[in-house]
Amino acid sequence: MLYGTMKVAIGGPLKVAFRPWVEGLENIPDEGAAILASNHLSFSDSFFLPAILDRKVTFIAKAEYFTTPGVKGRLTAAFFKGVGQLPVDRSGARGAGEAAIKSGIEVLERGELFGIYPEGTRSPDGRLYRGKPGGLARVALATGAPVIPVAMIDTEKIQPPGKVMPKLMRPGIRIGKPLDFSRYQGMEHDRFVLRAVTDEVMYEIMKLSGQEYVDMYATAAKRQIADAAKAAKDAEKAEKKQV
Repeated sequence: MLYGTMKVAIGGPLKVAFRPWVEGLENIPDEGAAILASNHLSFSDSFFLPAILDRKVTFIAKAEYFTTPGVKGRLTAAFFKGVGQLPVDRSGARGAGEAAIKSGIEVLERGELFGIYPEGTRSPDGRLYRGKPGGLARVALATGAPVIPVAMIDTEKIQPPGKVMPKLMRPGIRIGKPLDFSRYQGMEHDRFVLRAVTDEVMYEIMKLSGQEYVDMYATAAKRQIADAAKAAKDAEKAEKKQV
């Protein structure tokens, strides 16, 4: 009931204000379990996709959104629970990762839609990065649910980093045909199979989105960008000292 209320309160105004265009909506089944595997360009991705779907979709979100103290933190946690988000610890702890997989499986076993971002984090530069096999592929093989590739288009341009006010523009959503991985059933612990499944999904997302593909994890790219920025700042300070 809370999800429905949030969908009307947030999804309705989003569609009116931004008028997102959609292709391939017919690829979302009217009923039954399915995994929506999407690229991740913006914080708003988890709002635009549910807004255009008639069915509820449950995403996983970083645990910090659910554990921040204070009134603001409690409101944020209530909001994310209301829009169907599940907390996941992205610190790398194996136990937390297993809990996220278990949660995804439970969603699918109820015959619902489960949303996941295979890149694991938002793209730092608009390109598509290597998918992480631990979540998407394991959930898909453990449940036998079809994987539906999704491409968010231009959502990163609505509110670029550092900008408070969003830009009113039309983002897009392309939804691909369901991918069947039943040929790998029972092989969810084979790392080569997990890699193959993930790469196939990422290839379909790349075709839908038109993004440049980068064969490295987005988390590693973010570290490189941060290290480069720090090095440039240190070099600037050193230069000023010499002057």
